[in-house]
Amino acid sequence: MGRTVMNAMTLSGIMIAAAALGIAACSNTSAPPAPLDAPALADAVQLDAVVGHLQELERIATENGGNRALGTTGYDASVDYVAGKLREAGFDVRTPEFDVTSFDVNDASLTVDGAPVELRVLGMSPSTGPDGITARVVRVPADDTPGCEVTDYDGLDAAGAIAVVDRGVCPFSAKQKAAAERGAAALLVVNNEPGPLAGGTLGEDGDELIPAAGVSGNDGAALAAAETATLVVDTTIEDIRSRNVIAQTATGGTDDVVVVGAHLDSVPEGPGINDNGSGVAAVLETALQLGSGPTITNAVRFAFWGAEETGLVGSTRYVESLSDDERDSIALYLNFDMLGSPNPGYLVYDGDDSDAVGAGPGPEGSAGIEQTFRSFFESRGVAADGTDFDGRSDYGPFVEAGIPAGGVFSGADERKSADQAGKWGGEVDTAFDPNYHSPQDTLGNIDRDALAVTAASVGYGVGTYAQSLDGVPTGDARDRERSGN
Repeated sequence: MGRTVMNAMTLSGIMIAAAALGIAACSNTSAPPAPLDAPALADAVQLDAVVGHLQELERIATENGGNRALGTTGYDASVDYVAGKLREAGFDVRTPEFDVTSFDVNDASLTVDGAPVELRVLGMSPSTGPDGITARVVRVPADDTPGCEVTDYDGLDAAGAIAVVDRGVCPFSAKQKAAAERGAAALLVVNNEPGPLAGGTLGEDGDELIPAAGVSGNDGAALAAAETATLVVDTTIEDIRSRNVIAQTATGGTDDVVVVGAHLDSVPEGPGINDNGSGVAAVLETALQLGSGPTITNAVRFAFWGAEETGLVGSTRYVESLSDDERDSIALYLNFDMLGSPNPGYLVYDGDDSDAVGAGPGPEGSAGIEQTFRSFFESRGVAADGTDFDGRSDYGPFVEAGIPAGGVFSGADERKSADQAGKWGGEVDTAFDPNYHSPQDTLGNIDRDALAVTAASVGYGVGTYAQSLDGVPTGDARDRERSGN
């Protein structure tokens, strides 16, 4: 059920820092509002309230065909719920529209040597047509860039064939492009671990190339030995309109705005309560506890993105819509995507690339954001790990625009290592979220202990940067950083 914000815990008109210290205001004296206190805001983001938002999002999905995906009544109802809660709290709320391409799978199958093989179609894949294609199978050898480069096909006759490549290193769209440039008729991506390839999208331009889908690591061996295969990827792609939800505090300077975001859409396959109802609920509750007019140095803008699951479209359209001055007025971006995974990790984005995994460091200032969240988890007795800026969530467009970024993540389909299980508990060599992009992504499969901590981290990050941008370049310093001087 929804939850009315508790007046005793809001920051609009109430001094959360003073309350935390037990200081009573004199009844005869009108004291000025106390400045925002980050630990107190973190404590105000309570699990019960966050779960209340998740109950509403799950109800919305249940009443609208089991999901809250792009182009559905479930997504529209999710927008209405979040916007309504923010308006009740006094925020001026906008729901700007943007163009996006919707994607539906009508039928999908793969037959290898007469036997069916489980298949997962990659989002935005072009259609083979209902009859599919039968073609030669060409297995691209694994190397450091499996199927990512056109040169990976040297010595292979991929023309008219179904190309088979391993998952990893680069986006699915890069693998699709390389296969298409070598004349392949379709692409199959083999998961780099046991089990089916869960989720995955080619991005908005994927429909311009060749059909693409994924298979499990176990089925990759059967494909490698096959001469031909029959692939059906019958999809429908159409242009529609969707919406973001944007709300900003009426107080705080607007030269260095703190933007805080979470994606609001689910995949069509399920209700999306961890991915990403959990991030939405935590960001929404932080906004409600902060209030629309807190005593802060820097304005805070809360964003709930549409069409993330089809390739970060809502956040990308938003960043693209900004003028140079509007973009420069954003001090940093904080992203929260999947905060209650059932086999949870405590992961903060690796702003300084100290892990040396995947992408490089974020824009200058991202390292400081990483340290802010590491310090928060340390204060809660948790040793956080870094996670790569791999481009799979809405920080991507902000990083590309040179805006410092960071945030918290509890893990998706990656597997928990023995070292991580030793630190945090949970199951070794099991996905952080075994229900990722499935009908089982429900409230019953949320780890509430993890969510209590990660949701509080949202309040801490917002409270910290609403007051001070220490360690984050702004103004002329950012201009110099962008120009390399």
